Amino acid sequence: MRRGPALGSELLQPIDDDGGTKFKASGAWTADNARELDVIARDLMGARSFEIDATDIKAFDTFGARTLYRLLRSSTMSSCDVSLHGLPQHYGDLFNRVSKAADNPHAAAEASWSLNSVVSVLGQNVLRMEVGLLDFLAMVGEIGNAAVRVSLNPRSFRLTSAVNQLDRVGWQAVPIILLITFLIGCIIAQQGFFHFRKFGADEYVVDMVGILILREIGVLIVAIMVAGRSGSAYTAELGSMKMREEIDALRTMGLDPVEILVLPRVVALIIALPMLDFLGSMAALYGSGLTAWFYGHMSPEIFIARLKDAISITHFKVGIIKAPFMALAIGAVACAEGFAVKGSAESLGRQTTSSVVKSIFLVIVLDGLFAIFFASIGM
Repeated sequence: MRRGPALGSELLQPIDDDGGTKFKASGAWTADNARELDVIARDLMGARSFEIDATDIKAFDTFGARTLYRLLRSSTMSSCDVSLHGLPQHYGDLFNRVSKAADNPHAAAEASWSLNSVVSVLGQNVLRMEVGLLDFLAMVGEIGNAAVRVSLNPRSFRLTSAVNQLDRVGWQAVPIILLITFLIGCIIAQQGFFHFRKFGADEYVVDMVGILILREIGVLIVAIMVAGRSGSAYTAELGSMKMREEIDALRTMGLDPVEILVLPRVVALIIALPMLDFLGSMAALYGSGLTAWFYGHMSPEIFIARLKDAISITHFKVGIIKAPFMALAIGAVACAEGFAVKGSAESLGRQTTSSVVKSIFLVIVLDGLFAIFFASIGM
């Protein structure tokens, strides 16, 4: 056995005994003496057999209990004979708890994937979706009530706030919208020429690009980008105001937060999204025209002539009609999630993420519902 300086410390004193090795533990076996206890444990683990008298231990915590457990554990993992006696009774319960926890280190982390747990998780998710849907519908109703009140008293509408929000979600979003939709148009046209050329149907790429962009892709891409850009900003702004109790202050002053904060933002979105949809669609068609010229070897004159024959004002109206409804959904979800923020930064981040995910989901669902509706009425 190695006899380091720790074995002669105040915490553990060697006692000569006939036929064996005996130590007397005393003092504070606590985390304050962690370094010394570690050295004691390391030195004693090299012994063949020893006995520890713990009668004089004056202070004891989980670290000291863990050290004693390591010494006793070493005897079960080798041929050593280790014994412990004399531990004061009021420390015995702590030692037993530490020993039990060390024997089952993964018991608390084991996951039970029984049928009941799976059903429980599914039920909680369904309930959470139901609560989110009710919050969304409640916000739509409050926006409707605020709009009715403002229409009866137009001077109460906060025009300055609405114009400021329109600049933020509309004008400032134009560059990124034009860039992304331009690239989307280029990609769709390139893929169309790449695959249609196998069948000698290059001219039908123009039909596909025109109808797809004006009816579906243009408004869908723009709405998703607005949800990620402006919807998340709405949630973060309202959530921060909720955390600073500014919304409660408005209610205390007798003002309606929906009318003051939500309605100008939603009106700005409803105005901006159709405009962004128009600009984005034009950028996408321009990108597809350039791709047709340089990649598909189709002159701009032929592309424009084919585009005139392929599309009609109906296709344009289908895309524009969807935009205000998508804007209302994005605004209502973003503001509802902002009002749902609690008092922590974690809650703010969670609700902002939830706002973007729910908005994109609703935009796609609305696009599918409109596709069914327009198909049923022949548009």
